[in-house]
Amino acid sequence: MELQNKEWYQVSIDDVLNDFDVTAKGLTDQTVLQRRELYGSNELQQKKKRSAFKVILDQFKDVMIIVLILAALLGVVFGCIKKAQNNAEWYIELIEGLVIFAIVIANGTIGSIQEIKASNALEALKKIGAPTSRVIRNNKTIVIPSSEIVLGDVVYIEDGSIVPADLRLIESSNLKIQESALTGESVPVEKNAKKSYNQSLPLGDRKNMCYGSSIVSYGNGIGVVVATGMRTEVGKIANMLNEQDELEIPIKQKLNKIGKFLSLIGAITAIVVLSVGFGTHNWSDPDKFSWLQPLMLAVTLAVAVIPEGLPATATIVMSLGIQRMAKKNAIVRKLPVVETLGNATVICSDKTGTLTLNRMSVMHVLNVDDILDKRLRTIDEIKDDATAYKDIVIAGILCNNAHLDEKNPDVTLGDPTEGALLNLATNLKISYKDVRIEHPRLYEQPFDSVRKYMSSLHNYEGKQYLFTKGAAEELLRKSKYIQTKAGIRDITKEDIRTIEEMVHVMSSKALRVLGFAKTVCDQQIDVPIDLEQELVFIGLSGMIDPPRKEVIGAIQMCHDAGIKTIMITGDHKITAKVIATELGIFTEATNTSKQGNIVITGEELDQMSDTELQKAITIATVFARVSPAAKLRIIKALQANNEVVAMTGDGVNDAPALKSADIGIAMGLSGTDVAKDAADMILLDDNFTTIEGAIFEGRRIYRNIQKVIQYLIAGNVAEILVVLTIFMAHAIATAVGNGGLFPDVLNPIQLLIINVLTETIPCIALGLDAAEKDIMKQQAQVQRHLFDKKLIRRIIWQGSYLFLLGLIGYMLGNFIFNDFIIGDAKYDGMTLAFLTIAISQTFHSLNMRSNTISIFSKANQRNLLLPLLMGASIGLIIILAMVSMYANAAPILGMNQMDWQPWIVTIVLAASIIPAVEIAKIFHIN
Repeated sequence: MELQNKEWYQVSIDDVLNDFDVTAKGLTDQTVLQRRELYGSNELQQKKKRSAFKVILDQFKDVMIIVLILAALLGVVFGCIKKAQNNAEWYIELIEGLVIFAIVIANGTIGSIQEIKASNALEALKKIGAPTSRVIRNNKTIVIPSSEIVLGDVVYIEDGSIVPADLRLIESSNLKIQESALTGESVPVEKNAKKSYNQSLPLGDRKNMCYGSSIVSYGNGIGVVVATGMRTEVGKIANMLNEQDELEIPIKQKLNKIGKFLSLIGAITAIVVLSVGFGTHNWSDPDKFSWLQPLMLAVTLAVAVIPEGLPATATIVMSLGIQRMAKKNAIVRKLPVVETLGNATVICSDKTGTLTLNRMSVMHVLNVDDILDKRLRTIDEIKDDATAYKDIVIAGILCNNAHLDEKNPDVTLGDPTEGALLNLATNLKISYKDVRIEHPRLYEQPFDSVRKYMSSLHNYEGKQYLFTKGAAEELLRKSKYIQTKAGIRDITKEDIRTIEEMVHVMSSKALRVLGFAKTVCDQQIDVPIDLEQELVFIGLSGMIDPPRKEVIGAIQMCHDAGIKTIMITGDHKITAKVIATELGIFTEATNTSKQGNIVITGEELDQMSDTELQKAITIATVFARVSPAAKLRIIKALQANNEVVAMTGDGVNDAPALKSADIGIAMGLSGTDVAKDAADMILLDDNFTTIEGAIFEGRRIYRNIQKVIQYLIAGNVAEILVVLTIFMAHAIATAVGNGGLFPDVLNPIQLLIINVLTETIPCIALGLDAAEKDIMKQQAQVQRHLFDKKLIRRIIWQGSYLFLLGLIGYMLGNFIFNDFIIGDAKYDGMTLAFLTIAISQTFHSLNMRSNTISIFSKANQRNLLLPLLMGASIGLIIILAMVSMYANAAPILGMNQMDWQPWIVTIVLAASIIPAVEIAKIFHIN
């Protein structure tokens, strides 16, 4: 028998009991065992985690890493071959191979640690369930672990309980459930077991159901378990989390594309080198190791073509960005997301707490005179005349069971609606504590969902008064009088119509409207009776969770930056539309304006195909009453339209969409652990303006990473061209019998020094460059790769210029400055080539600050760290040169001793890259 596939809120109580073969006495022990065996335990399942070994192994699947590993292996093998043949320089290749291995292992270790530290949202999801539950079995109430609950169990819930599974209520008494984690609604939902439905409803409107992980905030009830484990609503969310594969973050995709492209270039170059090398090799050469030279050159090219410093530099740049963002209340959990933020084109934001204050606030208070004059007065307007509203405020204080947290008055202990009334009193400089002490409660008639109001009896102004608050239409039925500034008089039909009209006006503004009334009550109360007779109607209040004022500017700034904001909420359509309009998210279509926006409800969305949704989402800016699955569809539809999506959320229901989005953003104050663990970033202040600041930082980081890439790859182009040119010259010279004319130009160790050390140090300063002043005015575009046409052009011409400098340095060392260089002649050209390329690339970092603004312009914001790190880089180069020159390390580091003349020429050559780029900026060819 299949018991878990029905819409149980559409099934009557009797039919539910019949379907589960249970009575109010509960299940028998035998039935419990049978159902547990058939349907399993009431627990959430999760997919198997990747092992630490698999995580580590995956770090070495990158194309660039594979190329480096092959280069390292060749180096070690060649060193071992030479060692076996007693060659005196066997250690050179071995050291080169081991150094490359060390770099590969370091990168893999960092990546593994970051991934292993990543949390699993399902672990947090399991923790939110009730540890124990009260069930009725064998006509006895017992407490059992919630995991032992089975279908058909009869469960008792009361104030403070966590609902252990999905229940169809069979009894309820003033029951209110806090379902915000599942629906996003901040106000507890009234439940009523007697409600029945025959149409499809969103989860938040099913008044006869209680769902696992929700919390009882008032009253009590009894329900039959209709779904357990993975088939509960929270289980469906867990299943969606299980099904969501980890997205490859855009910056990783882009860096991988660069790696594949550069590796392809390296492979083609290596094939050419090996073909030419072996084709021109003298196989009768007595040097039995000469055939290794083309292979070692291939290793050199592999090292030259790959910017080994790029992953480390990108990591440092993003890490520094994370630190800056943390100071602005944004905590980034996954490093590469920092860059992704800079390319966001759509922000899907939850309403409650992010766009609004997540605090019910009274916006309007109307006494009867205001109502009759049809005036909608704000709190600021009545502060100077608060005495005219005193009775309404007193009624709101006394007919109220909430308290404000002493440490944080913004936090309500109790119903948020009642907390708003206490804050109203505080705003009008009335102490709710003093009022309650002065007028203690004598009797309470609690709120219930049938009467829709509550009453409280107090001694007030020398008499015994009953204060009543609740639904205005119900209070009007009980009211015989109204209180105006002229005194109390009979209520007329015209009065009632005017009051109802003002209630409608306030409701149309998405305000939660409460009516207030009072009456003198001299009865002695011994048993509960209906006291609300011949009431005096005294006024109305309208409250809402108001939008954050600072968010309006942030949304406008995002709009200026080409970023669309979409509100996704579990709240009602009218409320969502009003808030969205006030914030500038939603715009009505007019005769003069362009096409306006639309609001789509969860029910409407369910009727749409994926194609229809993709089309509708281009003009939709508000989604109301949506389910977790619907949120996920919205994200997928946006991504199918090639948008980069940032999604905010705080509830359990948001977790699948947070995980699926390009950037998942959870709330730090109101967010559940589930949402935080599924997210990439956490807002410590739950404020949308923090997202705008994070996007600014993301854009800054993205631009700076582009600077770093331009800088590093231009240097790689120079290195490859120098190595290839000298190799081809050597091959030609060998073919004509003069192979010693062009000895090696750069060895792998030198290239690693340039790529890993001397280039990477200035890159850190480039990563700290300030953002352009108009960075948030630039339209958001989906950047599928880090290269654009202008960037490629700059890399080619700047790399070619650096290549010419290196080539000139090599020629000068090999043919001109022989008399000024001491040591093995085969290292003369290598010495000047290395120093010229290394120092010129360091100078070139100055050019990277801006592709259009001169480095001498005041418009170029100061970066004091860059010259310091340039000095450190050049100093490191000189130290290594000195070690090679004076510590007999030329075979490894490839540098001979030099007099001062070659040093001067090298520095002048290297520095010429600065005026070359400056001239290009003047003529707009950079």
